[in-house]
Amino acid sequence: MKTILVVDDKSNVRTLIREYLTQEGFHVVTADNGRNALYEARHSKPDLVLLDIMMPEMDGYEFIRFFRLESETPIILLTARMEETDKVLGLELGADDYITKPFGMRELLARIRAVLRRVGQEPAQEKILRVGEITLDRNLHAVKVGDEEVSLTPSEFDLLAVLMSYPGRVFSRMQLLEHLQGTAFEGVVRTIDVHIRNLRTKIEPDPANPSYIETVYGVGYRFQTTSPVPGA
Repeated sequence: MKTILVVDDKSNVRTLIREYLTQEGFHVVTADNGRNALYEARHSKPDLVLLDIMMPEMDGYEFIRFFRLESETPIILLTARMEETDKVLGLELGADDYITKPFGMRELLARIRAVLRRVGQEPAQEKILRVGEITLDRNLHAVKVGDEEVSLTPSEFDLLAVLMSYPGRVFSRMQLLEHLQGTAFEGVVRTIDVHIRNLRTKIEPDPANPSYIETVYGVGYRFQTTSPVPGA
């Protein structure tokens, strides 16, 4: 049974989500702010976190900053904010997806299942992918640049795995978004740009001049088929 941690300062929201997800076969634990959520996460080891942004004592953004230092568990933001910049900030900090309030329970359930399916799936492709200095191991869910292991969120890992599995193939932003979410829902293509920027920061020798993940202007992204030339 999968455990979901619901973090929201409104008790009625926590109760509604807990009752619905419990009926759908999940074990649900809750917290009313980011500080209590960190404690609960360390105790119950959730498989996924549903996280409100605006909360007292410790908001969602601060929770992500601390949580990502110790866990790569996927996070879905529950946000009432409509500004795209707020959603982008959450993704930049390490969230995997977001859903805007008010939302339907069926859509929330679909998002949860899509993220959990991505994290737990065993793709039929090669288990170990190597391009240049980058090695991606599906079995260990690990990525190394040279001999140094880098920490990726589940969405970043899956995005990199897709790109590395088809070097040279151009993926549109919408194709990548649909892969990560299972279906596009209300997701914006800006989500992919944020994940790509985070990936470049973690794997590229010079993120400002990427050697691996190439932008195909007006289309999307592709992974280079050849290794970067050292010193180039």
